[in-house]
Amino acid sequence: MPDLVGLGFSDKPRDPAAHTLEHHARAIGALIDGLGLERLIFVGQDWGGPIGLRALADQPERLAGLVLMNTGVGPPNPDFKPTPFHRFANLPVVSTVAFRLFGFPQRILHKVQGDRSSIQGVVARAYRYPLRGWRNSAAPLALARMVPNALDHPSVAGLARCKELVEEHASRQAPAALVWGDRDPILGRLRKRTERLLPYAPVTRTEAGHFLQEEVPEEIAEAILGVAERAFGSA
Repeated sequence: MPDLVGLGFSDKPRDPAAHTLEHHARAIGALIDGLGLERLIFVGQDWGGPIGLRALADQPERLAGLVLMNTGVGPPNPDFKPTPFHRFANLPVVSTVAFRLFGFPQRILHKVQGDRSSIQGVVARAYRYPLRGWRNSAAPLALARMVPNALDHPSVAGLARCKELVEEHASRQAPAALVWGDRDPILGRLRKRTERLLPYAPVTRTEAGHFLQEEVPEEIAEAILGVAERAFGSA
């Protein structure tokens, strides 16, 4: 479970070029190569989904199973509209001040949860601590701006590769599962679209919000174990 570039305790590069879908995918691809992982089960949530899928699109033979949770797979539809959060992230100056100086959105993560108490106290501090201060806080804004706000956005081509990988996985009916937090105001609405890409995959719908790993870890673990059993057989 690696920290993405610029997040957690990974390095915090200052160069904006570090925060593109292709660069993040190369970093995860290098990790997969370095660990020598074969026939892996990929579990992706939020930007971890496209970043990991884009990395695996270059080496699809390594993918044995797939669990997706509140993430986006593929480029936006032609008639899409960015969410208010992502529109705000692309405002000049004001978004930089909010994200880099005032710790947005780390200080209000509980507001996108189904159970707001799931990100409080030491859990909330654990999300904020690695991103404290100007030097450490570039990634949240950069990742928000990595989300397409137009069809010619630099992320669109990489997202198309992600969709192709998932479609190929689905064409073989390879092991897959979805776990979704329906109360996620950011990505909850993408469940039906993801279901259409993996129509045979079991779907676990929950009342969780965006960071569903903080609310329904047991359901996620069950989905992963189910995919592992289908991929590798029972132990």
